[in-house]
Amino acid sequence: MRPRPAEEIPAQTGTPPELQYSLKLDGFRALAFVLEGGAAVLQSRSQRDLSREFPQIAAYLGKHLPPGTVLDGELCAYRDGRLSFTDLLRSHDDRERSGVPVSYVAFDVLAVPGEDVRPRTLGERWELLGVVLRDVGPPLQRVLATQDEETARVWYRDMRAVGVEGIVAKALSSTYRGGATWAWRKVRHSDTRDGTLLGVFGPAERPYGLLVALPDGRTVTTSPRLTPMQSRQVGELVRDRLGEPTNHPEYADHGPVRMLTEPLLVELRQTAGRHGTTKFVRVRSDA
Repeated sequence: MRPRPAEEIPAQTGTPPELQYSLKLDGFRALAFVLEGGAAVLQSRSQRDLSREFPQIAAYLGKHLPPGTVLDGELCAYRDGRLSFTDLLRSHDDRERSGVPVSYVAFDVLAVPGEDVRPRTLGERWELLGVVLRDVGPPLQRVLATQDEETARVWYRDMRAVGVEGIVAKALSSTYRGGATWAWRKVRHSDTRDGTLLGVFGPAERPYGLLVALPDGRTVTTSPRLTPMQSRQVGELVRDRLGEPTNHPEYADHGPVRMLTEPLLVELRQTAGRHGTTKFVRVRSDA
């Protein structure tokens, strides 16, 4: 289930409250399936198994939660007191050597042993999630959430400094259905934006740079080079959408570009100033 974008934090109307506000974290969205025998699987939005990349999280879930539990949440890495998406792109061994902690922050429960709870309202699922996670601790926790609009606005203003992307407002009456929904709305800080992936530079299976269109109509190249994990993920997603390589005089410094036959929606970060850069973050799951 995915929130649709909003320009402003939706107002809390009605009594009792109709909305829950939670932190929009900068991490890997993942479903967590707890299996028999103390095992767990972490599944990305593209249905890729992330368990090998985050074995300690999978092991903790399998040990501390009963089989049949299914959670929705975010894998988050931390560095110097703030969220660090870049560290999630490093290998597990590299994170271990650098002492980078990773947590699984759950914001929903989809199943408990013997019951699919997706038909329940968010309000009911939230209370159930608290029960499910009652006896656990780091690296597993429940996302910070509130029903108070002013508190959400303070979080939006003050928690950007620690890497929080924004706020997600969810209807407490909403049931859980896969796909984008107007019942959930996300408000992100303005320096993180969506763009359109038009082409790739480098080998088709492991591109090192991207050609993207910005919302203001400009076409730019991303910088710096993609990380190995980003390169692999993009290569997998674009391999069936690429045309033949062509030399474009405007981008000669980057080498031949392969244009996509079907553009993809991507998340970008832009730095301000005359020499600002456009950094690729990830391909959007709803692309």
